[in-house]
Amino acid sequence: VLANIDFVNTNLDETLKLVNQAGGEGTVIAADLSEDEGAEKTIALAEEAFGGLDILITSAGVGYSWAETHPGTMDDIAATSPEAWHDIMALNLDSTFYMVRRAIPEMRKRGGGAIVNVASISGMLGLPVAHTYSAAKGATINLTRSMCVAYAKDNIRTNCVAPGWIATPMVAPLLDIFDNPETADSITPARRPGTPEEMAHACLFLASEEASYCNGTVLVVDGGQSARQ
Repeated sequence: VLANIDFVNTNLDETLKLVNQAGGEGTVIAADLSEDEGAEKTIALAEEAFGGLDILITSAGVGYSWAETHPGTMDDIAATSPEAWHDIMALNLDSTFYMVRRAIPEMRKRGGGAIVNVASISGMLGLPVAHTYSAAKGATINLTRSMCVAYAKDNIRTNCVAPGWIATPMVAPLLDIFDNPETADSITPARRPGTPEEMAHACLFLASEEASYCNGTVLVVDGGQSARQ
């Protein structure tokens, strides 16, 4: 079963249709996860729909495309206003805090669970721009490790996926850099962006019993990009 969350229902209904066609069950929840009230609503509705919470994947966030409508949010730190800093932190880090804070007590009631936080290789590398984004993703990675240490005794596993270039609307304006083979090879040995399906497989693995001995893991899904750096 799947609870899919976004600001609005625009793409969620289509996702739910695909889940149902594949033989699964799901529900959609429109919530602002940059606020604690949104996380509280989400956990409550998911539990109401499915009777409990076993797996949480925290993938809420924004990237480079956000700067098209929110100028200054993907700049270097000297060019970043306090408002832009808090904007990105709320969406990319606070949302994870609010969700895991609400999820852990519910997982304890059920004797355990699995949490997968979505970060980025930007949280592992130095960047010339997007400093707030990089800081948020780095914090997500270390939060994952700390949660692993703290909640293993509750049979709650916490892992993290750190993607590189993934072909989503978030980075769609920049994907034409892969059109040139030489440029593509300089970005990642895979010479292409990853697909949403490849990201989903990574998250599914870490959430599954096949990863029962993975805890505090940062699974890099970047086609080899970070291996060069």
